[in-house]
Amino acid sequence: MMQSEGLGVDRGCELARLSRAGFYRHYTEHSPRQADVMVRDRIQQVALANRSYGSRRVAEELKQQGMVANRKRVLRLMREDNLLVARKRRFVFTTDSRHGFFVYPNLAAQMRVSGINQLWVADITYVRLRETFVYVAVVLDAYSRRVVGWELAEHLRAELPLGALSRALADRAIASGIVHHSDRGTQYCCDEYVQRLLDRGFQISMSRRGNPYDNAQAESFIKTLKTEEVYLRQYRDLEDARQSIGQFIETVYNPRRLHSALGYRSPVQFEQALGTTRNEEAAARHHE
Repeated sequence: MMQSEGLGVDRGCELARLSRAGFYRHYTEHSPRQADVMVRDRIQQVALANRSYGSRRVAEELKQQGMVANRKRVLRLMREDNLLVARKRRFVFTTDSRHGFFVYPNLAAQMRVSGINQLWVADITYVRLRETFVYVAVVLDAYSRRVVGWELAEHLRAELPLGALSRALADRAIASGIVHHSDRGTQYCCDEYVQRLLDRGFQISMSRRGNPYDNAQAESFIKTLKTEEVYLRQYRDLEDARQSIGQFIETVYNPRRLHSALGYRSPVQFEQALGTTRNEEAAARHHE
């Protein structure tokens, strides 16, 4: 509060031309929500870094980091965010695999990808705002690591990943038979999303239950997004997050971020080099 920074409430209200009652009403309405979001964000980070932790261990980890949050509060927030450990299962983060939709087998695990537009991988993650969370859906080309589609929303309905898929399909020409791989969450298994994939000639592939490593390339991008963009920002609202994250993807990650797996080239540079190599090979065959 202002008093701790050397400015009293009375003087602060006077300078801001705000009544004391108005100040305390705003503080009561917003400060608890902001504090709750801060705790939720820290819980998400601890849970992602320690996948076997239950609410007791998470609460103790927060205590060691200097954040006071009793175990009941941690338990409530972990339950709301689907971060509770289930026996013989790993975490379910932003998708819920407990549904009645058909689950497709994992085709990606047996694939030997040799070019772009053979395997696309998709995933969803959360992004913290000041008083709430929004969600980001992405689609990547597994060969070049390029983000070919993305979308942000305040909800986890199927429209979110469908928006990312629509962007990808608008920007990339694909042949029938390309594989789309995701987790087995409701958003990816629902009739609307599956039908869109089938209509565009995709083969559908899904990770094994509770195994995030089946979608390692998408998970790797999300880690990069969090550490190099999200954790360095304080977004005002959904549109601020959309603009900043979109700029990171389109002007930093895709064209400039180097990947050791791509010979220390960015996804765009790798695809350009791939196209040059293939053109040279075609020209060489033409002259034989």
